[in-house]
Amino acid sequence: MRKQQRQIKEFDEIIKVLDKCQTIRLGLFDGEYPYIVPLSFGWEKKDGKLYIYFHCAKEGKKVSLISRNPKVCVEADVLNGYRKTEQGVTADYESVIAFGSAKEVFEKEAEHGISLLLSHCGVTGYSVEKCVMTKMVAVYKISVEEITGKKRFI
Repeated sequence: MRKQQRQIKEFDEIIKVLDKCQTIRLGLFDGEYPYIVPLSFGWEKKDGKLYIYFHCAKEGKKVSLISRNPKVCVEADVLNGYRKTEQGVTADYESVIAFGSAKEVFEKEAEHGISLLLSHCGVTGYSVEKCVMTKMVAVYKISVEEITGKKRFI
């Protein structure tokens, strides 16, 4: 990280930033160019490790790319507005970048992932089991191997 003074060093502080984010952007390998897609998500910290869940259609570009190479990059950010500085104006932001591997999960783990996603998104009263049972929904779990956080104003 070029500007070390902006780095969020504590894992739990990075998680707090992630919890504020409404959307992640998932980066995938796609030959000559990377492929990035925004997603709703849920997450959990278990045994000191971070796991991020998302859902999607069972077929499509994202699924095809993950099947070829499960290594992914996740980006999430919060814009808290803009501030005047001596040089002009700058963004007051917090962001997270993570690297890991994505794999499809099934049955109880898929239900758990959807439950985390719904909770994170503030959705209540929706049947997790019904969502997972549809033949159109796939649930993926990203096992985060590396994560960094950064914010403009500490």
